[in-house]
Amino acid sequence: MSWESIAATKRQALKDAIPAEWVIPPALFPLDDQLDVTTFPQESGFYTQHEIEITSTPVPTILSNIASGLWTSEEVTRAFGKAAAAAQQLTNCLSEICFDRAIECARALDTYFQQTGKTKGPFHGLPISVKDNFNLVGYDTTIGFTSLVNRPATYNSLIVDLLEEGGAVLYCKTNVPTAMMIPETVNNVFGRTVNPLNRSLTTGGSTGGEAALIAFGGSRIGVGTDIGGSLRMPAACTGLFTIRPSHGRFPNSQSRACLEGQEAIRGVCGPIAKTLDEVIFWCHTIVSQQPWIRDPSSVPIPWRSTEKTKEKVLKIAVLWDDGFITPTPPVARALKETVTKLKAAHHEIVDWQPSEHMEILLLVRNLLLADGGTSVRKLLEPTGEPFRPEMRVNQEAEEMSVYDLWQTQRHRNTLCKSYLDRWNTAGIDALLCPATPYSGVENGKFAYSGYSCVFNVLDYPAVSFPCGVRTDKTIDIPYKDHRPLSVMDAQIQSDYCAEAVHGMPVSLQLVGRRLEEEDLLAITERVLMATTGKQ
Repeated sequence: MSWESIAATKRQALKDAIPAEWVIPPALFPLDDQLDVTTFPQESGFYTQHEIEITSTPVPTILSNIASGLWTSEEVTRAFGKAAAAAQQLTNCLSEICFDRAIECARALDTYFQQTGKTKGPFHGLPISVKDNFNLVGYDTTIGFTSLVNRPATYNSLIVDLLEEGGAVLYCKTNVPTAMMIPETVNNVFGRTVNPLNRSLTTGGSTGGEAALIAFGGSRIGVGTDIGGSLRMPAACTGLFTIRPSHGRFPNSQSRACLEGQEAIRGVCGPIAKTLDEVIFWCHTIVSQQPWIRDPSSVPIPWRSTEKTKEKVLKIAVLWDDGFITPTPPVARALKETVTKLKAAHHEIVDWQPSEHMEILLLVRNLLLADGGTSVRKLLEPTGEPFRPEMRVNQEAEEMSVYDLWQTQRHRNTLCKSYLDRWNTAGIDALLCPATPYSGVENGKFAYSGYSCVFNVLDYPAVSFPCGVRTDKTIDIPYKDHRPLSVMDAQIQSDYCAEAVHGMPVSLQLVGRRLEEEDLLAITERVLMATTGKQ
């Protein structure tokens, strides 16, 4: 069977898994030129008012309503299932549909509650979506390869077990780029996921399916992974909140990765959600389940108090550019406005130089391609599937010797020590910088992940957050007489179109000390209060 046939059959099976009553009628289906489809739930008449109420409610309130008996898990699950079905039809964001399984699970949770008067756990009855690479027994984990279609998982990822043991209802898995190694969500199995805020723009990658689903309103909170910006870039493209944690803080074992065994830059898992409060809730709840007891790579650090961080005057360093790519006009403006507001709130601001950034960026490419593209090639070959054009660098990579790999890792360690020394000398609490150079970017034009992947090498926690600024085509005009920092910088600025990204939310990135996720999230709360007046 050809890879094209395998992909077509899988796509049809996904389409057929949508219940007939959740298929959008042709009369209600948005026209192709309607770019923003986030208004569909409120304006189409496809949803009931109760369904809109449920899917618009933050996680803590959903859980409270279920725990009080006001709502049942089944009605909540059905509301989010219907919303996810609509999101799939409008943005192509799903890879697996588990609606029947989810409703059965929700009914069991409702029965348990009725019989005992108790909830099963901290996530009792809450629908949670997960990225495709997390194993869920009975469902495929393709990570965008046709060779992995029709090979359902025989065991769960640990994070899936923790979520379900805590009472969560898993109802769908979300699309990723091939091998999870493209900064946009596109693969040969399911095709391209588009941004519900503007379908001509990318949703980023590799957690792009999750970002599209949540931004549309088909989920309140989901779980993704990050090895080079795969949580932060999609969150920035869609105006969501996320945290890339330090390795070992949240469990990521028994999930699928293309680069199995690659440990020079460690992949991590984390939440992506509508609000920062929901991100914090997920983090605290997962850590409270003591994942280190079952995951050998998790660190035994309970969730810690942040009262001192919430009271002190902050010293924040600002990285205006990384020396290689200039942030596009709306991101540069957002960074300036955020700094102005932080100063007005009496926080101390200092400039930060990108001294080690270029060397770290070169390390990223070398370390992730140390196998010469063999890992990707071995997953493409069984079905004769070709390399995606976006993965040309993987196709052309040369395998590194063990000695050269060790020397590269030694250089990484030297750079990490240098960065930490500078941080300590400066005495800063956090680093503020772009999450990406873009406020949004047209499909097929996301070219640079350097602002995020540097912190994967350093293993620093990093939050991507919408800073309250939106792109304005009348203000954020292309630079005049711009002196590009590099050839790629010239191309990115040439590609920038103020008209195309008009009205998009702009996100920034806050970076903290390794394994100090609690403090970083508390600092993010302080920054949001100073810049937007709310958390």
